[in-house]
Order: sequence, then structure tokens, then C-alpha cells
Amino acid sequence: MKNYLIISVLLVNIIFVVIAYGVNKNNAKYLLAGYNTMTTEERDKFDLDGFLKFFKKYFLQVAFWSTLIFIILLVLFNPKVAIIGYTIALLLPMPILVIMGNKFSNM
Repeated sequence: MKNYLIISVLLVNIIFVVIAYGVNKNNAKYLLAGYNTMTTEERDKFDLDGFLKFFKKYFLQVAFWSTLIFIILLVLFNPKVAIIGYTIALLLPMPILVIMGNKFSNM
């Protein structure tokens, strides 16, 4: 059972890293929710470069810290506790993405 959990965590991490490095200035208007519905004037006022730096750092840190929490809990407790802790570690920082992401809008 531990092998399936480890593979699942690695798969999620790969997805987060692909998201972090995959979203860039060229494809942001297609991939970023909210940014893709902005008018041209709103996009001009939005600090896309700053947001993309934050976005990349956010997803890389979430991948790293959630995995570290998972490994620590797996070693100290059992797989059920590890997956619950991992899930909480993924969900807890989500409001930070929304709140901090709104700071890049100059409207």
C-alpha cells in the first residue's frame, strides 16, 4: 500500500512542477483562470511577470512541503495519517494563492 501512496504523491508533484514551469507569459491568457477572461485593458494593468514568479514559487513550495510532511508522517505514523496530512498540506495553502494572487491586479 505504501508504494501506491508514494507513486501517487510523486505523480501529484510532477503535475505541480509541470504547472509551475509550464505556465508562462505566452500561454497565460489561455491557462490562467481569471486572466483569460480579462479585457485587454485589464490585462495591461495586471502584473503578469510578478504573478508568474509568485505562481511558480507557490507550486514548487507546495510540492516540496506537502511531500516532506507526507514522508515525515509516513515514517512516524501510518499511511492513513500520512495521506490525511498530505491532503491538508495541499489544501491549506490554496487561499494564499487566491489572496496573494489578487495583489498583482492594479485595478
